[in-house]
Amino acid sequence: MDVTLAADDARSRHRHEPAAAFDLIGARYQEAFARNDGQQDVVELLLGRLPAGARVLDVGCGSGLPTARALVDAGCAVTGIDISPVMLELARRNVPEATFLQCDVRDVDPRLGPFDAVVALFTLPMLPRVEIRRALARLRECLRPDGLLVLAMVETDADDEPFSFLDVPVRVSGWPRQQLRRVLADAGFTVWVEDVRLYQPAAPTPGEVQIFLTAEVTPDP
Repeated sequence: MDVTLAADDARSRHRHEPAAAFDLIGARYQEAFARNDGQQDVVELLLGRLPAGARVLDVGCGSGLPTARALVDAGCAVTGIDISPVMLELARRNVPEATFLQCDVRDVDPRLGPFDAVVALFTLPMLPRVEIRRALARLRECLRPDGLLVLAMVETDADDEPFSFLDVPVRVSGWPRQQLRRVLADAGFTVWVEDVRLYQPAAPTPGEVQIFLTAEVTPDP
């Protein structure tokens, strides 16, 4: 097969498979991950740093719960993006005050911003490592010069490896925590809080180590 065609096929697969997977998962995601103290705590930490009426981009907003809901309730102007139409329908029902757009993080237009903060909780692991790096660079362009990034990922040493998530096949990527900090630094972020938690979903799903990083844009030299 032609190398260019093979690369195009891979890009197409990475764009369509996650959307199809989360369309199938739908509301089951919220049932399985109904309470995540680490996620709630990192959002509270972010809110303590944001000005009143802050503009926040919620990347991979899912059903809108709990993150978009918490941000809106705190007075933030929230724009959520997701690739799954099913998840977006749930989000619009759960958080009608926010704006939700069907959009891949790799295609997000920096002109949507500037945002005071970007929240990406367990979204980027659906991408290959090289695409995660590119997505982080694009998200930096969406932020104000003093903007904040909240990132959550499962700690793993994997690059686009197959995984069964709530009985739906997906592909996942990640890094050990020290390497993940370097990835953020390379993308132009300075980590100021790291929180690592062991989490057990309310489902027949293995427990996982979750990394929550709160970072700010590193000033240009």
